[in-house]
Amino acid sequence: MNVLIVYDSFFGNTEQVAQAMGQALFHQAEVQTLRVGDVRPEHLSQLDALVVGSPTRAFSPTPAVKKWLSSLPSKSLSDVKVAAFDTRMDVKEVNSRVLNFFVGFFGYAAEPMAARLVKKGGTRAMPPAGFFVEGTEGPLRDGELERAAQWVQQIVPTQ
Repeated sequence: MNVLIVYDSFFGNTEQVAQAMGQALFHQAEVQTLRVGDVRPEHLSQLDALVVGSPTRAFSPTPAVKKWLSSLPSKSLSDVKVAAFDTRMDVKEVNSRVLNFFVGFFGYAAEPMAARLVKKGGTRAMPPAGFFVEGTEGPLRDGELERAAQWVQQIVPTQ
């Protein structure tokens, strides 16, 4: 099975999650983990699964991830399992009614990324996932890398 994990990262948290996912799949699949700006069209050929991750910035993916997803040709992900994840603050810890309202209204980055992947022809393999950082810049909350590894392993069947 060929898997590509594409990510963007500002403070390194999303990159850590993507790398942990790649390591978790190492024995189950041929896996590449690439920053969004390093992805070339040839990386998308012969794919069985595509996982895309972004930090949540202003309730959405980074501009680089949005641009890359928009650039994918229509139906280019036919027969490809797709999944999306983001890194985010835990709004429960911030305890802000205003922030809770905006998150409830706009959501996080993973949901619109997953929708775009499906719109490009992909088959949703997993519900979108969010991995928590402490504060706005991190670090990742304890246990999130392990949770990310468990999440991504559900996409690739055990051999």
